[in-house]
Amino acid sequence: RSSDLTELKEEIDDKKKQLQNLEDACDDIMMLGADCSMIPYQIGDVFISHGEEETQEMLEAAKKTLQEEIDAIQSRVESIHSLLSDLKVQLYAKFGNNINLEADDS
Repeated sequence: RSSDLTELKEEIDDKKKQLQNLEDACDDIMMLGADCSMIPYQIGDVFISHGEEETQEMLEAAKKTLQEEIDAIQSRVESIHSLLSDLKVQLYAKFGNNINLEADDS
């Protein structure tokens, strides 16, 4: 479970970086204003040009999807934390201070 937790935290960090990139792209498009009629938008390995409004809508949809994924992963992390806490209580009740269950953050 601990390795799952680490992987999930890394996945959250990656998705947060992606979300920040999308927010930066939205800001950049707003700063362009009417200067650019067609904006390239990458889907997979292909770039497709769209108008400013359509690109903003696509970016907002992508941001919403990413945020939902982040929320779902954070929910899984919280449930794993809860499970680990319950297990820790049970193990300390059984073995007392003879065991050390604290995570090593180094």
